[in-house]
Amino acid sequence: MPKLQQEHRLEHSPTLNTVLMVEDTLKNMNESVITVAELKRILPKQINHNTLKVILEYLELSNKILATMRGITWIHNPNPNLRKAITDGLEL
Repeated sequence: MPKLQQEHRLEHSPTLNTVLMVEDTLKNMNESVITVAELKRILPKQINHNTLKVILEYLELSNKILATMRGITWIHNPNPNLRKAITDGLEL
C-alpha cells in the first residue's frame, strides 16, 4: 500500500512581494549581521513573525542567508568567477 503524503499547509504563507522585500532588505543592509528584531524594525512594511520565520527558513535553504545565534547575514554571491572557482577548486 503506498504511503499517503501529508499535506503541508502553512498558516502564514508569504506572498512573493513579501519574500522579495525581506530578501532585498537583507541583501542591502549596512551591517554584516542583523538580528530578527532589528530586521523587523528596518523592513519597509510590518510583517507577521511566523511569516518572517518561513521566509528566513526559505532563504537559508536556498543558500542566500546564514542564520546563527548571533543573527542573520547575507551570503549569496552570484559572481560567475566565484562559482567557477568553487566548482573547479584549487589544488594546493
